[in-house]
Amino acid sequence: MSGVLLEERPSDGVALLRLNRPAVLNALNLELRHALADAFHRLDADAQVRAIVLAGGERAFCAGADLNEYVDATPAEIMARQMDKLWGALAAYRKPVIAAVRGHALGGGCELAMHADILIAGRGARFGQPEVKLGIMPGGGATQRLTQAVGKFAAMHILLRGEPFNAEAALALGLASEVVDDAAVEARALQIARELAALPVLALRLIKEAVLEGMSSGLDSGLRFERRSFQTLFATKDKHEGMRARLEKRAPTFTGS
Repeated sequence: MSGVLLEERPSDGVALLRLNRPAVLNALNLELRHALADAFHRLDADAQVRAIVLAGGERAFCAGADLNEYVDATPAEIMARQMDKLWGALAAYRKPVIAAVRGHALGGGCELAMHADILIAGRGARFGQPEVKLGIMPGGGATQRLTQAVGKFAAMHILLRGEPFNAEAALALGLASEVVDDAAVEARALQIARELAALPVLALRLIKEAVLEGMSSGLDSGLRFERRSFQTLFATKDKHEGMRARLEKRAPTFTGS
């Protein structure tokens, strides 16, 4: 694991990935982007990991791209970095991801948080897409993911003006799942991750895939995927265990099969 990205296993089934460039507020350089992509590829294939918490530090989740790597870059150099593949590793991850956001989540940092499935924000968190003020635009999916999350008019207000907004505004817009005290952010994210890690792996995976299918392909495609996935889960042992446990008024024991 690279020094710019730390990994912990705080409990069974849960991996905690921590961005570790505190001197630059966890700005995304190529080393960190590659480390994130490699970690998500590896953890997706690790059957022992059933949920991920993605965190930064107290001052910043991630303050955006490292401008030192962009200020003199040419279009050809930007294309050669194949950023679509690096972001794609996060977007294609099949298990639940919880973002634990404290401090700044700006530009690429906000886009990184939007790759999560659940976003826990501290009261002091600051979100935004300030790229327009640098003479560029978002390149990590914000024009699409932010619009899907908050709607056209709220997204345009954020993207065109480039102004930051706080955690309560993010919650009201639908960008955050919960807002908690800054000191409680990671504990809450880990609690949710542990809860998810105890649930049926296949059901979680298909729920996530169905939501993303509908977002990318539209309602009809999403509904078809949902129906097929619903039917498929009736062949799993976890379906039998979950229903039998409910009828017998006991806690279920899921095996992921």
